[in-house]
Amino acid sequence: MTDAPALTCEIALGDRGVELRIEIEAGETVAVLGPNGAGKSTLLSTIAGTLRPDRGSARLGTETLFDLDTGGRGSWSQPHARGIALLAQDALLFPHLTVTENVAFGPRSRGVPRRAAREAALRWLDEVGAREYAGRKPAQLSGGQAQRISVARALAAEPRLLLLDEPMAALDVTMVPPVRQMLRRVLADRTSIIVTHDVLDALLLADRVVVLEDGGVAEEGPTAEVLAQPRSAFGASIADVNLWTGTATADGVRSAGGVEMHGVAHAAVVPGHPAIAAFAPRAVALYLEAPVGSPRNVIPARVRELEPRGATVRVHVAGPGGAELSAEVTAAALAELGLVPGTEVVAVVKATEVTTYPA
Repeated sequence: MTDAPALTCEIALGDRGVELRIEIEAGETVAVLGPNGAGKSTLLSTIAGTLRPDRGSARLGTETLFDLDTGGRGSWSQPHARGIALLAQDALLFPHLTVTENVAFGPRSRGVPRRAAREAALRWLDEVGAREYAGRKPAQLSGGQAQRISVARALAAEPRLLLLDEPMAALDVTMVPPVRQMLRRVLADRTSIIVTHDVLDALLLADRVVVLEDGGVAEEGPTAEVLAQPRSAFGASIADVNLWTGTATADGVRSAGGVEMHGVAHAAVVPGHPAIAAFAPRAVALYLEAPVGSPRNVIPARVRELEPRGATVRVHVAGPGGAELSAEVTAAALAELGLVPGTEVVAVVKATEVTTYPA
């Protein structure tokens, strides 16, 4: 479906503090990531037409979905007229209809004759690997089976844009991989937006990532690039790295608090310009006193929180100027150091473990 239209959307919701702009190319799948309350579901609901923003506009191809002034007045097309399918966390199949009838609902609602709609439904059931469930009712399906049917139902309506809101969130963990692989196949060359908290969804399903924070776009770009060099707090959390933001120096980044993090500089880093130093929690060693010798990066800090992670513990510490760092230590090391919230520590990071790049 390389002729699928592109989307341009700009919205503002004053009461929620949301103000963002997003563009999607034709045939592109974009993953929208962000913490709870960042505006992810708000974005999908606005595009689908189930939520009206205070102001903004959206265009799907050459068609205007809405164009509202600051008073919320202007053009607004109804959800059923937008050619958009929204796939929610729960399958929400019609319980009184068979699987085939559920999938045929979209074509039938557009006036497609019953026989043709049934043929289309069976074709899409084949596409999602669910033809064997054609005669069942939703109550006879597992969670993974029902989600496959809901995808087939959405696609049978031939939407110009497909919206997926945490499609794997309600599934048993064993059902996630096969459903993800099915989505990877059917989303190819289809204009779509997927809201997710799972980094694997972004890596395997999306061409590009948009990270939302505090109701706005914090960063965006090709999936691999955003995960390799995150520039936002949430991007860093999903990439599992620490971020040290500030001004580039000759061989590192100096924070607003005046502490320099030395590292291996990216070729594009320019001294005096905004830059980021990134390093994994496993690269951070914690001591009760500064170690002997002269390690490049020695940061005084205070333990803020302990987060058990199986055989290890993630220790979150606050450094100078409010800088946040995380270290990965074993349970034995934690006990030996006697770390509890409030403990004064020294965080040491090898310069060779730190990568710096432009902010």
